[in-house]
Parts: sequence; C-alpha cells; structure tokens
Amino acid sequence: MSLARPLRMAALATLPALAAVHTAPVISTFGPLRNRVLPRLAGVGRPDHVALTFDDGPDFLSTPLFLKLLARRDTLATFFLLGTQVHRSPGLVSEIAAAGHEIGIHGWRHRPLLLRGPRATYDDFARARDTVATITGQRPRLFRPPYGVMSGSAHLAAHRLGLTPVLWTCWGEDWTARATPESVHRTVTRDLTGGGTILLHDSDCTSAPGAWRSALGALPRILDTCQERGFQVGRLSDHGMPAGGTAPAQPHR
Repeated sequence: MSLARPLRMAALATLPALAAVHTAPVISTFGPLRNRVLPRLAGVGRPDHVALTFDDGPDFLSTPLFLKLLARRDTLATFFLLGTQVHRSPGLVSEIAAAGHEIGIHGWRHRPLLLRGPRATYDDFARARDTVATITGQRPRLFRPPYGVMSGSAHLAAHRLGLTPVLWTCWGEDWTARATPESVHRTVTRDLTGGGTILLHDSDCTSAPGAWRSALGALPRILDTCQERGFQVGRLSDHGMPAGGTAPAQPHR
C-alpha cells in the first residue's frame, strides 16, 4: 500500500496542533492578565521607575515635536520604529539615536502577526532590525508586535534574531479620532503604577489623522504626574529591561 495517504492523513492531523501553537500567545493581548502573569512581556520593571515608549514612528511631521519636548524635559524614551517609516526618514532615526533615546522595532509593516507564517514573520523582523542597525550602527534588541498581538511564529523569530518582545502596562488610547490630551492623560494615569510601561504614539501612520497631537498634548502632564508620584521616567533599558542596542549584527540569512 502506498505511504502517500497515511502521510497525508498524519499531516492533516497535526494542523490543529500547529494552529494552536501559532495562536496561543494571543492571550497576552489581555492587559490585566498579562501584567499579572507575564510581567516581563508587559514591561514591568523597577518599582521606582516608569518606562516611556512610543510606537509607529518615525514621522517627519510629528516625531521632531516629541523629541523637542523630551529634550526640554530632559527625558529619554524608547521608540519602537516601523521599518517602512524608517525607510522614509533615515535621518530622523539617526536623530533619535543621537539624542540618547532607545530604538526597538515594531516590524517592517504594521500588519497582524497572526496572519503571517514563520518565514514571513522572520523576514519582516530581520528587515526592520537590519535597516535600523545600518543607520544607527547599533542592532535593536527590543521588539513590540503590531497591535500588541504575538504569535508562536513571532516568539520564534524574535528568539532567533536576539529580540526581546515588550508590550506595555498602560496606554493612552491616543490613536482614535476622539482622543484629546485630557483623555490620554486620564487613561494613562488611571492604570499607572511604579514599574509600569507607558505606550503612546508619535505618528498617525496607522491611527486617525492628527491623532498624535493628543499624545503630544498629554505628555507634559503625564511627566508631571509621574514626578508627583515619585517615579523616574526613562527608557526600557533603564527600567530593568535588556539594553536597546549592541554592535551591528550580520545580515540575516
């Protein structure tokens, strides 16, 4: 009897298990559960420190305004950059790094990882990592998935590329058209505790047009609130997380 049919049946039988492995990490999307059960993935760090992070940049219109405000406040942050945005504004990437901010990657394109297989996921991460490394001379070590949704393929690719996934403990919901500086400040500080990681956006490339203005307007008040509560504010690498850069990596194969 031919082995083709048994092999085909065996392959089909493994599909549900493979799908479960691929989708199981989606449970980390649920913030309260993630913060309690997966504190490292949530970005929980030193109890006297708050990590400030930004997604979706760099944007030549909005990111410079965030950099100027952070410079005035003598505050460093971690920027999770999109490869497509990096490609458009390489000089701005250099400016972020030169100011002392930490750079992580947000993937090459802002697409759900659950819809990608292992090879496509790996190539996306590697392309973003290597592009940033070429521009800055340092290889990013941190990664944040689009929409905060991980997959089995994403965990595997991140491990192979030396990337540590980091999500957040509180956000400003600053990507919506209805967001205001007041709503962003209120939403962030409602869940803000020592050791927390704040998510904001310095670009509207995947948000409502002009949504970044709500985050920019809220940022001074967020920093004031952190100071009032006795929290230092800085990068993830100052937060007890892995450092954001090393010597340039060899291009992926």
